[in-house]
Amino acid sequence: MTVLEAVVKQTGIYAPSRKGRLSVFWGDQVFIPSAAFSYTPTHHVDIMCTLLGDTPPTAEEWTEQGLDKYGVIAVSKGEGRNAAQVEKVDHATAVKMLKSLGDIGQVGPSLGSFSVSALMLEALCSEYASELSAKAGKFDTDPHFWMPLTLPEEAYASLMGQKGVDAATSKAHHDRMAKMKAAFDLGSMGLFGAVDVGSDAAWWDYGQLKLYYKNNISLTDFDDQTAELYRRFLGVRAAKENSTIGDAVKVDSKSCVFSSTVKDSGSITNSVLASVNALSVEVDGAIVVNCTAKSIKAGKNAVLYNIVDDSEEGIVACEGDVIVGVTEEDGSMMELKSKHSICGGKAWKQVLDGNTMSFEGVHGKNKDANVSAIETKRKHLHKQASASFGL
Repeated sequence: MTVLEAVVKQTGIYAPSRKGRLSVFWGDQVFIPSAAFSYTPTHHVDIMCTLLGDTPPTAEEWTEQGLDKYGVIAVSKGEGRNAAQVEKVDHATAVKMLKSLGDIGQVGPSLGSFSVSALMLEALCSEYASELSAKAGKFDTDPHFWMPLTLPEEAYASLMGQKGVDAATSKAHHDRMAKMKAAFDLGSMGLFGAVDVGSDAAWWDYGQLKLYYKNNISLTDFDDQTAELYRRFLGVRAAKENSTIGDAVKVDSKSCVFSSTVKDSGSITNSVLASVNALSVEVDGAIVVNCTAKSIKAGKNAVLYNIVDDSEEGIVACEGDVIVGVTEEDGSMMELKSKHSICGGKAWKQVLDGNTMSFEGVHGKNKDANVSAIETKRKHLHKQASASFGL
């Protein structure tokens, strides 16, 4: 199961409650709610969050709960339970910015996923018709839609100033959204509300490489309740499933191996393997997904993904190495390398050691590629390589 498939599986439970609405979920996070997921929408925009407690946090609690490090949703005590959003501010600043809500009831980190009514979608499409037609410009929902719709102009300009946006630009955008808001007929619904997923919700964020590793390596922790919930969600029933492991291959009790064949020799320790085909595997503390090679060696914190290698040496990854195979439509393949310690966002435009292109360059080259055709080619390459060494 890919992360995207996991997101589709997880979010389907909200579909019956959102008929006639557009729902948007992040493709790099999976959560399992602890609160009821069946509800009747009361606002034209509602956003998912984890509301903490029944009363607003004190300044000390705000810091203890790390709310100064997240986008935060605040819900009013008043009738209608209207909400507003602020981003990464201290308690005093948040209270000042949110005073337009009146008395604040509950507060919690935003998950970012939201839904909008058909009327709100129509209004946004109308307001931004020129940008949509020109396919020019870039707007993000939190800073450019939800915050200017729910915060006073001064508070909004202050927050955008932290992002390097000058006050004149922010105020002009706030005015634009304020005019759209004034012309919008709310009817019997509120404008912006919260959907609480529960303070005990399980949440796996894949937005960074280190989190991808942390979440997937947690499958090997058979003593942790959250890891057990994660295995159940993914349908993992045993440490070794649908796999053929040779007698000479040692697999410790802290490893998970799925849909894989390791024929001749090796040692698999504290690792996760999925769809791996090899004669020999030597891994310790690594994640190996969809890889085919005669030999695979990987050290701690290494991640190998979508690689086909028919050489005698096979795949070799040192501690902290990240190697991904990028398949082209013509069946050719290049390897893209990084390190566990490197933030891909910060290094987006850099050509890292061992690569011929930057991450941005690879994205630009492949953004219009035929994904289905590539998947067909990739499967053929795996089959061809494994057959060449008797698997």
